[in-house]
Amino acid sequence: MTLGVDIGGTFTDFVLFQDNKLIIHKLLSTRQDPSTALLRGVEEMGVGAEVDVVHGSTVATNAILEKQGARTALITTKGFRDVLEIGRQVRPKLYDFMVQREPPLVPRRWRFEISERVDYTGRALQSPPEPEMLELADKLKEENIESVAVCFLFSFLNPSHEQAVQRLLKQRWPQGIVSLSSEVLPEYREYERTSTVAVNAYVAPIISRYIHRLEEALNRNLRIMQSSGGSISSTMAIQQPVRSILSGPAGGVVGAFKAACEAGCPRVITLDMGGTSTDVSLCPGRIPEATEASIGGYPIRVPVIDIHTVGAGGGSIARLDAGGALRVGPESAGSEPGPVCYGQGEEITVTDANLMLGRLDPAHFLGGRMTLDITRMEGYMQALAERMDTDEVGAAQGIIRVANSNMVRAIRRISVERGFDPREFTLLAFGGAGPLHACELADEMSIPQVLVPPYPGVLSALGMVMADVVKDYSLTIMMPERELSLDRLGQLFAPLEMQAIADMEAQGFPRERMALSRFLDMRYQGQSYELTVDFESRGEAGQKEEPSRDVIHRFHQAHLQRFGHSDPTQPIEIVNMRLKAVGLVEQPQLQPEPTSQGSPDKARLGSKKVVFQGESWDTGLYDRDSLRHGHQVAGPAIIFQLDSTTVIPPHWVGRIDAFRNIVLCRKQ
Repeated sequence: MTLGVDIGGTFTDFVLFQDNKLIIHKLLSTRQDPSTALLRGVEEMGVGAEVDVVHGSTVATNAILEKQGARTALITTKGFRDVLEIGRQVRPKLYDFMVQREPPLVPRRWRFEISERVDYTGRALQSPPEPEMLELADKLKEENIESVAVCFLFSFLNPSHEQAVQRLLKQRWPQGIVSLSSEVLPEYREYERTSTVAVNAYVAPIISRYIHRLEEALNRNLRIMQSSGGSISSTMAIQQPVRSILSGPAGGVVGAFKAACEAGCPRVITLDMGGTSTDVSLCPGRIPEATEASIGGYPIRVPVIDIHTVGAGGGSIARLDAGGALRVGPESAGSEPGPVCYGQGEEITVTDANLMLGRLDPAHFLGGRMTLDITRMEGYMQALAERMDTDEVGAAQGIIRVANSNMVRAIRRISVERGFDPREFTLLAFGGAGPLHACELADEMSIPQVLVPPYPGVLSALGMVMADVVKDYSLTIMMPERELSLDRLGQLFAPLEMQAIADMEAQGFPRERMALSRFLDMRYQGQSYELTVDFESRGEAGQKEEPSRDVIHRFHQAHLQRFGHSDPTQPIEIVNMRLKAVGLVEQPQLQPEPTSQGSPDKARLGSKKVVFQGESWDTGLYDRDSLRHGHQVAGPAIIFQLDSTTVIPPHWVGRIDAFRNIVLCRKQ
């Protein structure tokens, strides 16, 4: 039995899979201490001690965004203390002359240089002097440093100097936390490696305290969701918290992709609209993965699910800028104070606009457990409408249009701008607010079909229940195409695979419940960026074979797909090897439902007026729990459930499939 917990900006979601049934629960998040809502939910659900907990945490993310991390120092090779400030020649806003970069997480006075050197082949030239290290340990104690990042120039080839520094620091400074770049990211590119290990060190003490507090309170097995879509043990999450910084959205994509595969449409664009933001991802028959991301302006080079985020959520605040233009987000009202209709907020949000248009109902929000204050909302909406020189309905429609346009741009960025035609995909909508907006977004992008899973509001937590245990390994090899052979690559992958098998066995997985996948980071010689390509050796160990033409062909195809061109005549270079080790957990097996002979009228709750495209329509209201396989609901209609609300516009129709998904298509 497994309990998935996703802490969002507005709600904390719980999904328990027990006796082949899903039990869901939602609570308002507690911003000051996210664990408060988590522990309260576990208590309210009456979860026994035998249940494992898988948790997606935003603690590390918030620490970076709010600059509330630990007092962190950096130890690096002499002459390289300013790598964090030099960075790359990349402007986040190309034409903005006034753009300001985020200051480094480690200020210059806490960046220390050591006289050590390893050359580009990995040969040690100068070992770290022990007197320098002992003096530095005393300095760290004087400055009350909590955590240290160690990043030497060629440590990805030879980690012995970083390991020696760690041993010396622990002797003189036992209370400190030390992060080594050779363990966190054994890859070349000193800036990205330094930034990644600095982020890891910056959040490590906070994550350590948070997880230890949870483990003590929960008294049960705890796993933490990773940004790559798999979970890791709490021990590993404490050692390498940088791998779980984007864990919440990753759980949503895992759950969405599994739901899409069950429904028979694995080519999906996922739309996760929560209270604070919207996360979109394009899955062309697989979960997309990238090898780097950015959080708060700081690059991290770890495997992550390829997700694009925009500040458009149910709690996104609507306001007029200095020129009188309507803006929506990225600021959010969150759970405290929340939207105006929650009873405490003072600024109109997207949720208030949906309530104004009738798409939310005061009596059916959160399954009737929470009543929305429509009278209070109308007063604030009227004040905004007067400033916009329109009426309340016009103001609400404007807010929805602006929020939708932000999400359309996000969908276009991950589809059209990357060579994918959105008309060939299904839009899978989830999150508390995703099904409210999905059909309108599909209209904008000419997406033919929308899929709303049975529990859209808690799908991220469900994805955590379904997530396998995953650990990623990498190694820089810089191998030109002429040296590529299956035998050589097999020799290089062998130690990574031995380590992966040992790590998975330590977490309780027998060999038959493991899956190992190989990947190569490849580029044309002279390029400064790589593409990750699947690699599977078809030769036997020890065989002398020509380079695999399949992997080279896949690289050319991937380059053509991503950038619109390729050149098979150009030589290729393999930069990094990657290995993904998966410990296969027992998956919830949801059984298909037989076709119902009854009528959807039994699920009808009544009707009311709802605004679509400036017109008021008589709209049917339905209870989702009463809808069964085979039922059809023609728009305009609204379907209520505990964790979300689905809006079916006038020109759309929804049917319930065998897995209780709502499949929405335009009327013929």
